[in-house]
Amino acid sequence: MFRNVSPLRDRMSRVVLPLLLAVAFVLYTGFVDGNPGVAADHWWDRPGHLVVNAFPGLLTAGLLLVLTRRAWLSFGLAFLAQGVVLAVSAIKMKNLGSPLLPADFRMVGQLKNGGLHLLGGYLPANPLPYLAIIAAIALVVMAARVEPPLFARRTHGRRLVSGIALFALIATLFAGVPAWSTMYDKNRLGMQPWSAAANAGDNGVVTTIMQFRLQNAGKKARPDPTSAAQFLASTDGALREHMAAAAANPRQTPDIVVVQSESFFDPSVIRGMEHDDLAPNLHRLAEHASVGRLHVPTFGGGTIRTEFEVLTGLSLRYFPSMQFPYLQMSSGVMPGMVRTLRSHGYETIAVHGNDPGFWNRTSAFRSLGFDRFVSQADFPRDAPRSGEYMADSAMTDEIMRQLKNDGPPRFVFAISMEAHGPYDKSANIDTAERDAIAVPDGLSDAAKMQLRNYIYHMRRADAELGRLAEQLKQRERPTLLLFYGDHLPALVEAYDKLGFTDGGNMLTQTVPYILIDAHGDGPAPQRDDVAAWMLPGRLLERAGIHDDPYFALTQVVGPHLAALTHAPDAPSPPEDDIARHTDGPMGNIALLRMKRKLDPLVAQYLAPPAAPATARPAGIFADEPAVGAGQ
Repeated sequence: MFRNVSPLRDRMSRVVLPLLLAVAFVLYTGFVDGNPGVAADHWWDRPGHLVVNAFPGLLTAGLLLVLTRRAWLSFGLAFLAQGVVLAVSAIKMKNLGSPLLPADFRMVGQLKNGGLHLLGGYLPANPLPYLAIIAAIALVVMAARVEPPLFARRTHGRRLVSGIALFALIATLFAGVPAWSTMYDKNRLGMQPWSAAANAGDNGVVTTIMQFRLQNAGKKARPDPTSAAQFLASTDGALREHMAAAAANPRQTPDIVVVQSESFFDPSVIRGMEHDDLAPNLHRLAEHASVGRLHVPTFGGGTIRTEFEVLTGLSLRYFPSMQFPYLQMSSGVMPGMVRTLRSHGYETIAVHGNDPGFWNRTSAFRSLGFDRFVSQADFPRDAPRSGEYMADSAMTDEIMRQLKNDGPPRFVFAISMEAHGPYDKSANIDTAERDAIAVPDGLSDAAKMQLRNYIYHMRRADAELGRLAEQLKQRERPTLLLFYGDHLPALVEAYDKLGFTDGGNMLTQTVPYILIDAHGDGPAPQRDDVAAWMLPGRLLERAGIHDDPYFALTQVVGPHLAALTHAPDAPSPPEDDIARHTDGPMGNIALLRMKRKLDPLVAQYLAPPAAPATARPAGIFADEPAVGAGQ
């Protein structure tokens, strides 16, 4: 069917066919993207937006055309790749309220570390999308078998030059070379950097990926030591007063347990559930503990964002390009709470009933200074599962196994998994108990199922909080227990249809935290709202450790800045004069802290170091540069 064509028609087809396929590709991208700003029916009034949204795919199709010499095959492969990217973005948007972003592509490297199982749970159960992909692949294979070349193999170097040029364009585009900002200009196309979801609605998913990739291209945050020093001088009196007050806590070093509870929050903040007491242990223990609302830097996922802030005391607000910190931070020494505790003789242990390589935790925990990492393979073989993951009861048991009544004090940082989404699965649960959970009307059956599944697991997390607190109370050694949620669960339909009692949206909600003194022999409880990066300073002071000026500073300035911590796509709250005066300088201080260059500026606040009360035993990371609180 491709034979016996005239030379003129043959020459025309070499030009016309790729052009027609390019136009079809632009319209196809707008159709599959689905966002109103780049919909295919807007081709007349917003052609530029449609073209730039499809441009990376067009470049890819052009490179494939040069390599294969077959137009249908090349554009078919590009169609398929573009469709997969947009489908993944749609899944993320449905579950997390945010489209695909540049940092998300780092997750590809995590698929081998347990990520395939975790992320695969969000894929649709309906077989139709997979059948469509198979059909598309079949069409591409057919094109490869029957389509003749569009031009000769030997073109006197023109194919080579074209291929190199197209490859260079693609490489520089995805590398975020600033010159591409001309095409994806935020002033010409418009850009809403505070909201990736809103930006995708106007400009499309691919344009949003490129704009967010390019907005920090060529920019490298550099701290201003002069500004930091001036700010420290302005807070000198308050900082010294706070450190002196903290030093009045004479207690001996207690064991410390921190539980980062997956997706834990109190559902009574949802309209229609105000009168449901679904966290009775949290509420009971709160009567004699330090409690409050916790501002966290993520929503629905991205656990390591909250985890990073709690372990380091650094606000990710000051590191906007660090979407997934464990995948982006250097492998050297990272200052934070773990190293401060090591310098006081603590043995530091991380506990997580999942693959240790996921989120790059093995390397990150080494940098943070943990002595040991107890992960999934180290749990008993018969450890119970609830839902898709390790039960919180197994985590409680493992925490207690790690605590001893002799030897050095211990810091155990435990990360739960039971309440992890997606919430449409029913494996390893009591379905009768789950189905008896009352949820408000007005939701689809699927949303009701997800809400019930979440509450089923969340109530078990609350029960384990009560069990752990009771077991710590019975120990001979004094123990501090910090329990908090890392973010809200991704129950987008429930939030959209029911709303919240405070009138806010899902991206501005807080999670609870509670700090329990098991023996009740420490300072009086505090009740206030804090940000995740303020927790380590609060915890250390409760433990009688008050010699790190940076953590003391977070307690002095934190109350003015706490509410500025929020999910990346949430609108920023207004800043008062104190926050505006404090926010910028604290950014400089955070950068200096991460680069381990803050010591000279805070040396005047340091007391002579005391020798650790007990020698710290060597752990699995003992050969790494992990000793002390060095910055």
